[in-house]
Amino acid sequence: MENQQPKKWYFKTWALVVAFISVGPFMLPLVWYNPEFSKRTKTIITAVIVIVSYLLTSVFIRSIKSLSSYYQLLQNAI
Repeated sequence: MENQQPKKWYFKTWALVVAFISVGPFMLPLVWYNPEFSKRTKTIITAVIVIVSYLLTSVFIRSIKSLSSYYQLLQNAI
């Protein structure tokens, strides 16, 4: 009988999702150290995380610019 060790908590899918929501692309080392993912899966996950992070950053920057212009209009009105 094989001596199967339980899967470490930081390699479980829920932990990877929570890590991505919490720290974004800084969780990529957890993906690459995960022994259960193939190299192809790791590459796909990395690409998806990079694209999502880029899109979220772009939306954040646009919203900050929009808020800044709104507050400037508000300040000029006073």
